Amino acid sequence: LSREDVESVGLPMAGVVDAVEAVFREKGEGNVEMPPKPGIHPVADSFIHAMPAYVPGMQAAGMKWVSGFPSNLKRGLPYISGLLIMNDPVTGIPTGIMDATWVTAKRTGAATAVAAKYLAREDSKTVGILGCGVQGRTNLEALMVVCKSLEHVKAYDIDSKVMRKYAEDMRSEHGVAVTPVTSPREAVEGCDIIVTAGPILKHPSPVIEPSWFEEGSFACPLDFDSYWRADAMHAADKFCTDDKDQLAYYQTVGYFSGIPDVHADLGEVVTGRKPGRESDSERTMSMNLGVAIEDMATAVRILEMAKAEGIGTWLPL
Repeated sequence: LSREDVESVGLPMAGVVDAVEAVFREKGEGNVEMPPKPGIHPVADSFIHAMPAYVPGMQAAGMKWVSGFPSNLKRGLPYISGLLIMNDPVTGIPTGIMDATWVTAKRTGAATAVAAKYLAREDSKTVGILGCGVQGRTNLEALMVVCKSLEHVKAYDIDSKVMRKYAEDMRSEHGVAVTPVTSPREAVEGCDIIVTAGPILKHPSPVIEPSWFEEGSFACPLDFDSYWRADAMHAADKFCTDDKDQLAYYQTVGYFSGIPDVHADLGEVVTGRKPGRESDSERTMSMNLGVAIEDMATAVRILEMAKAEGIGTWLPL
């Protein structure tokens, strides 16, 4: 399935959110196999990751081979690209190969939405988006699915043209007020939900301070610790992640120095094994690193729909 094929299948964001929530429930029940993703790093602040996973309850097995190269933006190329290979869990034979760009964009936003469902206040009205690229767009799209009271977006990006285009597009697509702001602080303070979606940096210069992270807010960093100072993370009453083992692995290779102890991973929260938000005054955070089960849950639905609709090209092996 080419990227055009994947998009033409027509899986809506609500369907992606549903799939991602279901797979975190499987994870919380201990019903998935997913090692931490290994990677190589040919260029500074770049990565190429192998992301395998098996979800028996969804008959989903496979691997995503995905890269992220921030310098691609200057070349007119996407930051994220990759391929996703699905396998028959009974025979191991490949059953599908698809472009992973759309899947990665949508499932990442969906994971934020799932985290927000359990960790954000139900009456959240204002979201701050720091980083107005692909993830800034898909995260807002997904949050609109689960946070029905959202009405205002504060958008920040280091590129003012990108920020203005984002504001224009998001107003049109989602019918919400979007205010471009001139500093990270403006995009964080006064927000019920905060999403940081900058590039992942090995040696970041984080700027978000503890005092900006207000009572009752929920934060979801997608860019590791690139925006958030360690002391700001420690301001969270509950610090969660999408996968404890993966977070621990990244600490061994130089990321996340001085972060708080993990309260729970999303699987534990979704299944109720650990509590999510327990009061309107709590500060909560979910450090979502991106996990392969999200890709498997989304890709298996796309593959099934593509077969039913006759979309795609059969490849001889």
